[in-house]
Amino acid sequence: MVRGPRRILTGLAPDGRSCVLADAPLARGPGEISTTIWQAPRLPVDEPADVDLPPAPFSFDTIHSGGVAFSICEFPADFSADFHATDTVDFITMLEGELVLRTESGEVTLRAGDVAVDRGIVHGWRNDSGKPARATIVLVPARPLGAGRTV
Repeated sequence: MVRGPRRILTGLAPDGRSCVLADAPLARGPGEISTTIWQAPRLPVDEPADVDLPPAPFSFDTIHSGGVAFSICEFPADFSADFHATDTVDFITMLEGELVLRTESGEVTLRAGDVAVDRGIVHGWRNDSGKPARATIVLVPARPLGAGRTV
């Protein structure tokens, strides 16, 4: 397993006071670029405050049922994703490296510290930097701007 950053989750102790429920490194398997930090099957979140839901493999089923997912992704130096559109709004924060966000009319390079909101348009990704890039991504359900388009 490749070690990633620590995952810290808050909640309530048995006495009802706020506490840290989990504090452990995230792990991802070889070849996986995404690790789910936390997800909820629906919004608003109504999970019991004293339960730590361990990271689970990402599934669009969570988003399609009206939920939310928070992941960290590591894009290898040779990573490329073809044009596609999603039925999510994605909130992306670049932590390390560079990643090219491609659209049908151009592209922009995201660097550490940059943030982007992808509103379900037709887009693709590419890492040209020669080094890994790391980003956090929060996905929420949406009616995408690119809905019904053929790529």
